[in-house]
Amino acid sequence: MSKDNKTKMPKFNMSWIYGFVILALLLLYFSDGDAIGGSIRKEDSYNNFKTYVNKGYASKVVANKEESTLKMYVKPEHINDVFHKSAKEVGKEPYLIVEFGSVEKLETFLDEAHQAKKFSGEFSYENKKGSDLFSIILQLSPFLFLIFLYIFFMRKMSGGGGGSSGVFNVGKSKAKMYENGGEINVTFKDVAGQDGAKQEIQEIVDFLKKPGKYTELGGKIPKGALLVGPPGTGKTLLAKAVAGEAGVPFFSMSGSDFVEMFVGVGASRVRDLFTKAKEKAPCIVFIDEIDAVGRARSKNPNMGGNDERENTLNALLTEMDGFGTNSGVIILAATNRADMLDSALLRAGRFDRQIHVDLPDLNERKEIFMVHLRPIKTDSSLDVDLLARQTPGFSGADIANVCNEAALIAARKGNDSVGRQDFLDAVDRIIGGLEKKTKVMTAHEKRTIALHEAGHATVSWFLEHANPLVKVTIVPRGRALGAAWYLPEERQITTKEELLDEMCATLGGRAAEELFTGHISTGAMNDLEKVTKSAFGMIAYAGMSDKLPNICYYNNDGGFQKPYSETTAKVMDDEILKLINSQYERAKQLLLDHKEGHNQLAQLLIDREVIFSEDVEKIFGKRPWVSRSQEIMENDGKRETVTDDMPKDTDGSESSEQNSDAKEAEDKKEEQTEDKKF
Repeated sequence: MSKDNKTKMPKFNMSWIYGFVILALLLLYFSDGDAIGGSIRKEDSYNNFKTYVNKGYASKVVANKEESTLKMYVKPEHINDVFHKSAKEVGKEPYLIVEFGSVEKLETFLDEAHQAKKFSGEFSYENKKGSDLFSIILQLSPFLFLIFLYIFFMRKMSGGGGGSSGVFNVGKSKAKMYENGGEINVTFKDVAGQDGAKQEIQEIVDFLKKPGKYTELGGKIPKGALLVGPPGTGKTLLAKAVAGEAGVPFFSMSGSDFVEMFVGVGASRVRDLFTKAKEKAPCIVFIDEIDAVGRARSKNPNMGGNDERENTLNALLTEMDGFGTNSGVIILAATNRADMLDSALLRAGRFDRQIHVDLPDLNERKEIFMVHLRPIKTDSSLDVDLLARQTPGFSGADIANVCNEAALIAARKGNDSVGRQDFLDAVDRIIGGLEKKTKVMTAHEKRTIALHEAGHATVSWFLEHANPLVKVTIVPRGRALGAAWYLPEERQITTKEELLDEMCATLGGRAAEELFTGHISTGAMNDLEKVTKSAFGMIAYAGMSDKLPNICYYNNDGGFQKPYSETTAKVMDDEILKLINSQYERAKQLLLDHKEGHNQLAQLLIDREVIFSEDVEKIFGKRPWVSRSQEIMENDGKRETVTDDMPKDTDGSESSEQNSDAKEAEDKKEEQTEDKKF
């Protein structure tokens, strides 16, 4: 019989002992200590007791003054007369339990029976309440209960039942070890895009496989590499690929696994992790979300609230710096908050390399789509190039979500395969939210929304640097009542003229409301928020102001103090207001110059709810400026829908590059539509 077919016996643990002890105590309690010897007892009245004694059935009597009870043991030859059972059934010394009233009367009765030769046995007293063992346990029961509670909660807090988790193993590392890379089943072939990051990661694998290639020339193998990037870009996936390719032991855990409510546990787990890693060298240690334990230490030592976390960080710093040269242990860590990490953790000798895993560009998005499309049944109408162009600012996780959502939409429709339109609907669903065609709107509200969205389309059509328009809709999606969708160019740098054109196009909706309805509404709140952020970035960070030229007031230390005076703040406020108002007047003038076309466009929106760039072209003629994105779009033919991704410098020009990657990714997702909150 093979090992797999054998019956798996449960493993012995301390719970078995606890169960045996509880069972024995219960047995002792219910039997009063006599069930262990096999004897039987029976409760009876005092009158029956006197009758049995007078008949000569009693062999001995034991009285308990404290409980006012007695035990009358029965002679073997009279067992059947008292218990109506055989001697084998009642055990060695069966007895009766009888309550009596007065000790003096009991003694007098037994003396008389003895003189009459009806009772010749022994009469004695026991001055104890129940058995000795049970009495002791009863006295110790509160302490035993507290000990049991302590063990129970310690086991729960330290991770539960078996293995290395328990009250005596709370300081042990929780890292999961993979001896063989095949257990993870992820290789570099499963990681699309991120060619630069993969190249550096592959070198780490090469270090472990062929260390002599690098050390014989006098080089030192890097001790650690930090993967930095926005959420969903594939940092953990890259670490899994390293484990799958390296063929060496791989320890994986999260930064939060070091954090514990007990003092000293975090530092103990750090030391235990590195002890195990050194024993398995060469190996890789991967710490996901290291910012949970590696956050910068407090500059005010009197606060005292983070002592345990700081002690854990100190232990991590010591262990990383304590490795011998070329020890064969490499640390990988991932975070999307690198700006919050302690500077001592990032120095050379600990994390020698910082590998940036950025949002994928056009070609990388195409590769990622190809990976996630493998298990999906698609038809011939699908154009992967089109999907890649329609998803600027999407991370790998977002693209996986698009593919999954498209498959769900196709299944909901009852299709046999997933087509082009299903993917376009999935992008709309993820970016804009669920369509709400049943939302009740008055005719006046619908006209206001149409004028607002037509204002965006009209102004952007006549601005050289505005993103090419693709679709305008007044169908509510999520919290948005309408949206103008664009195909943005993926710029590496953004000029002042481009930022001003984008700002003017964003203000086109509010300008159209004021000009053609005579009032303004709260529908432009999202537009105003974006232009305010953009103007502040231009003035405070990018130095694009007439009164404050070539100055950047970006505060990188994360403090609360502004790096400029109140006087400068007033100048900045004035410049921001001046910049926004100038572009607002510019938008109004463009709308007045093309008033008739704007009104036709708004009426077309009211009638059809969704219009495309071809409809705008029929009203205004061909756009004066043809960008690269527009040429691509025209070559693809009519577009059903497209996402809008404002240039990443919109809300602060070059300052957006200095903000954290996580914030940049969040801003990109929020700016997919031109007017999401109208």
